[in-house]
Amino acid sequence: MTYSFPNIKTKLPGPIAEQIMTTDKQYVSPSYTRDFPCVAERGEGVKLIDVDGNEFLDFCSGIAVCSTGHCHPQVVDAIKDQAEKLIHMSGTDFYYQVQSTLAQKLSELAPGNSDKRAFFTNSGAESVEAAIKLSRYSTQRSRLLAFTGAFHGRTYGALSLTGSKIVQKAGFSPLLPNVTHIPYPYCYRCMFGQKYGSCKFECVKYLEDTVFEKTVPPEEVAAIFFEPIQGEGGYIVPPKEYVVRLQELSKKYGFLIVADEIQSGMGRTGKMFASEHFGLEPDIICIAKGIASGMPLGAIIAKAEVMNWPYGSHASTFGGNPVSCAAALKTIELLENGLVENAAKMGEYLLQRLKTIAPKYSFIGDVRGIGLMVGMEIVDDKESNQKDPETRNKILEMAFYEGLIILGCGPNSVRFAPALVVEKDHIDCCLDILEKVFNKI
Repeated sequence: MTYSFPNIKTKLPGPIAEQIMTTDKQYVSPSYTRDFPCVAERGEGVKLIDVDGNEFLDFCSGIAVCSTGHCHPQVVDAIKDQAEKLIHMSGTDFYYQVQSTLAQKLSELAPGNSDKRAFFTNSGAESVEAAIKLSRYSTQRSRLLAFTGAFHGRTYGALSLTGSKIVQKAGFSPLLPNVTHIPYPYCYRCMFGQKYGSCKFECVKYLEDTVFEKTVPPEEVAAIFFEPIQGEGGYIVPPKEYVVRLQELSKKYGFLIVADEIQSGMGRTGKMFASEHFGLEPDIICIAKGIASGMPLGAIIAKAEVMNWPYGSHASTFGGNPVSCAAALKTIELLENGLVENAAKMGEYLLQRLKTIAPKYSFIGDVRGIGLMVGMEIVDDKESNQKDPETRNKILEMAFYEGLIILGCGPNSVRFAPALVVEKDHIDCCLDILEKVFNKI
């Protein structure tokens, strides 16, 4: 099949990109993780065009942010229209309709039948910080639980919950106290040596029989922060039974479940929220990334009985900005009018194609995912299943020079997170490029 893009016209990086990167290296923080020499100039759907005119197939969508694709014309029009009327007024101190309308819409979309309320932030990390404060205030408890492999952000509270990579924490102690990490239900690499289907959910028993009996009094736990699909940790999908048992423990001991849906929410998994796949009604949901098609916006949605903090206890000057809210409302409209359904359909197509390809290559250990949140784990060989980050990184780099932008997740997995407008031809192109790369390894 012939594709209109990728179309690489220069060496990478091109001459204009090299000039910009030189300036960037002098003036921008070295903490940024730039894995590829890509200097973006504009985007259209799943196409990204750099400053030298090179056209890439983008299967990371701004790290799962550009849910409706790059510069969807209806989102652009909504942004322009709102910017001509009101750019900022601070929803902390004043009212404006676009914020109230979005709060109502998000509350109605959230899983479960409980009444909900929304609080707006600027980012995913800010949403997590708000959820920490709200869970402690609502329960009047201090302790928090999180998972190994979790990523919740890099601000101090969020970083304290994060259990992804040691480089994210090294040199920044002391962190938030009273945070305990427990094993995530990662069945491909069970920390208890069990096999899904014959296991007795030792990961659940560990929480109740070890953590709650020996180190953490359950009556002091305010909340457990749980990614319904673990994102940065490797696009790991837990068994539904695990989530059911987690809810049972929540009710038994009175702690809240905070679902971090920053990456998995807003239609990416073929439902508006990944929690819906597991029958989970979280007490608090953290969202950001795909909510506004690239505009900076985050939120927490909580049960009304949980969001009981008083006047002045928490606020944000820019959270719920009018332009971002307008982009979010148009994004949700597009999601509801076909893009969530497309995510489910295209995600299944992508997953099945990957599962067909996987047996041909000894270094593909596992393929997993729901909707357009799909991961492929790279290993030394299928017998040992030893993690192979070097080969994973080589795949990402070689794919980039072929015009395909994909990212890693976890120590050794490849993530597929294209915009929800992706079509079969785009997926076929992506996998054709990857097979070309695989055959060179």
